[in-house]
Amino acid sequence: MPDIVELIYEDHDWLRRHFFYLDEAGTTEELAAVWQPLAVRLDTHADAEENVFYPALLRRGRAGHPEDETEDAIDDHNEIRDAVAEARRHQVGTEAWFDAVGQARTQNGKHLDEEEREALPDFLKSTTADERHKLGMQWLIYYARHQAGRDVDTADKDAKQYIEHNR
Repeated sequence: MPDIVELIYEDHDWLRRHFFYLDEAGTTEELAAVWQPLAVRLDTHADAEENVFYPALLRRGRAGHPEDETEDAIDDHNEIRDAVAEARRHQVGTEAWFDAVGQARTQNGKHLDEEEREALPDFLKSTTADERHKLGMQWLIYYARHQAGRDVDTADKDAKQYIEHNR
């Protein structure tokens, strides 16, 4: 049974693994082969969370501080999106590209750690398996509709406005 929390953890594992793959890439072609799908997945993951997970956390989260957790996540997503966009402005393998990818990695690592420590445990305590299953199906539908990053919103969001709109 798809569970939104398990699906998010699976995405987190995928993202971490692909950053590790970059460490092993030895040529520009290898770097591009790892980075291009990773960049798309970073943008897609942030948008999926903002469309499926965080609105539900704001409505159902009671165990922690869902508004603070959401605000942190939106700010983190903005930092990650900005770093991904910066990397896209540079040729793969250049110093500027490595700097931007390093920033994406740092911001993503920070975000995943916070989310796994705060938002996801809060959500587990505040929802039923049936609710998580329904959201898991929405997550899968989101990914099916946005294959290869198609129509993913990569614009930065104002965290306060996002919370007001999704509360």
